[in-house]
Amino acid sequence: MANAYSSRGPRRGARYRAYTPGPDPLAPPPDLAKAVRAIANDVMAGYSAEQALREYLRRGGQGLEGYDDLMARLAERRQAMLAKHNLTGTLRDVQKLLDEAVLAERGQLARDVEMDDLDRSMREMTLDNLPDSPAAAVSELGEYEWASGEAREKFDQIKDLLGREMLDQRFAGMKGALENATDEDRAAVAEMLRDLNVLLGKHRAGMATDADFEEFMAKHGHQFPENPKNIDELVELLAQRSAAAQRMLNSMTEEQRRELMELAAQAFGSEELMNLVSELDANLRGIRPDLDWTSGEQFSGDDPLGLGDASRAMRDIGRMDQLADTLSGARPGDIDLDDIADLLGEDAATNAQMLKDLERALRDSGLLNKGESGSLQLSPRAMRMLGRALLDDAAQHLSNREGQRDTRLAGQTGEATGGTRPWEFGDTQPWDTTRTITNAIQRTVAEGGDLAGGLAGGVRIQVGDIEVVETEARTRNAVALLVDTSFSMAMEGRWTPMKQTALALHHLMSTQFRGDELTLIGFGRYAQTLSIEELTGLPPIQEQGTNLHHALLLAEQFFTRHPALDPTLLIVTDGEPTSMLTEWGEAHFNWPTDRITLARTIDALDSVTKRGARITFFRLADDPGLIALLDAMANRAGANVVAPDLNELGGAAVGESLRGWF
Repeated sequence: MANAYSSRGPRRGARYRAYTPGPDPLAPPPDLAKAVRAIANDVMAGYSAEQALREYLRRGGQGLEGYDDLMARLAERRQAMLAKHNLTGTLRDVQKLLDEAVLAERGQLARDVEMDDLDRSMREMTLDNLPDSPAAAVSELGEYEWASGEAREKFDQIKDLLGREMLDQRFAGMKGALENATDEDRAAVAEMLRDLNVLLGKHRAGMATDADFEEFMAKHGHQFPENPKNIDELVELLAQRSAAAQRMLNSMTEEQRRELMELAAQAFGSEELMNLVSELDANLRGIRPDLDWTSGEQFSGDDPLGLGDASRAMRDIGRMDQLADTLSGARPGDIDLDDIADLLGEDAATNAQMLKDLERALRDSGLLNKGESGSLQLSPRAMRMLGRALLDDAAQHLSNREGQRDTRLAGQTGEATGGTRPWEFGDTQPWDTTRTITNAIQRTVAEGGDLAGGLAGGVRIQVGDIEVVETEARTRNAVALLVDTSFSMAMEGRWTPMKQTALALHHLMSTQFRGDELTLIGFGRYAQTLSIEELTGLPPIQEQGTNLHHALLLAEQFFTRHPALDPTLLIVTDGEPTSMLTEWGEAHFNWPTDRITLARTIDALDSVTKRGARITFFRLADDPGLIALLDAMANRAGANVVAPDLNELGGAAVGESLRGWF
């Protein structure tokens, strides 16, 4: 009997590959709602949506380091490098080789019994009187005839070391490749440098062609493991290294710099080679004068670096500075993830990639979009999402109050009528299960579906099948929310809670009390009617004046337009009325509050009161004068005064609104 495996045929074998660092594939996607709420809070505080997005990415969240955190890590690594290293490595190596050469030579002089005593004395005198400066000592011994073969080898290593270090600053791997180099190897390097300078000279004059570059790479490409694709890549590669070498030189003390320059002249024992290196630096500086050739750093550590390693350290520091500048702009498209991985590790690169993905998800989600002006703004969908979250917060504060019920409970916002209606976006009413399933069955049969397998097998509920229980509010209301937009609201940290309250109330009425009307009126020196989007994005204005008089006039106009609705007036303020609207349409301001401003404000309040408006003041400050004034105005109008904590303002406003319905 054939087994089941053979009857089905061969299966695909499992495939394995090396793990590549990146985001955890099993990690949950970022919570866009949390991100939008954080961004919206900054928008309400006065940032543009674009600025708020940048700030969110800089701060980070949801377990992600922000760009500021990555910048801090860069700064820490930069400082650690400076505190760990110094630039004396090559000079120390030269001194060590020089000491070993002199010691070997003295040993040979002492052992050589056949040497003429006068010759021995003259040699010993030369060694005894060597200058303290390694560069001067190397120069003085340049013509010295070494008696010891070991000493001569050590001395030749000095020149070889200097040459390799100089070239290692500018060409990757050149130090190792030229260890124990022959004269032919040095000649090949010199030829490459001559050809390179010719190519760069033509490029600098605007005469280099692709053919010139290809010819150069065909001849010398093996000396460039980076494999640049064109002359611009080659120039960028070499110029960055040359500039780093110059910055390293700038970072040395005057004495170290002098020693190094004197030693460099003797590198490889070839003045031509070092002249070619100098010509190369001049060509690169002429082509890329925009690079940093003048700055320096203060290395203070105990770990000595050779010239090549020091130049690489300077390049890394330069890359860190450039990356920090990019991160400070928080523009993900400009961030090089390879640089982050190289400088901070794969975990940092993974974090940066997730930040880029988060921004892309926010832009693609429809929660942020371009307005008519082309600037980024919160979309209507984002406003609904934010309003729903703020309403939930307000309801939570309500439910925590003694004797209050949670406004999110079914039936809280209206009485069931016995009817149903199709579900619409934003509905929070409970489903009519019987009607919904019946609609799904009827649709399935009409589409030719098979119900033989039972409901579970043949029926799938679609959005169009859903019906909700229709409710009817006990009363219909016209709600005017008057919010203080004077600068003290922003200065005292009340700006954002005020806007959050408006958003929560707006969402409540637009989703659960659709037959009612809401107007939002902001009052500073003047008052104005605002849409929820305008109020959300309203920046703080450094302007004195609390024109409650003007706001009350606009509220009365609103109530006049809706005579069939019960008027509800909610006033959020942290200061006494200090401004009023004159007959000429101008704002009159006076501090402290003068009699005429107070009288006009009370007259406007009386006019609203005569309409039977239910009025609530939300007092956000504890100034004795404000307390006395609002209490007096409330007693006159039969109004309530509520003094909530800022985090309870939304719940208080929603609760007072619900009192008007129930």
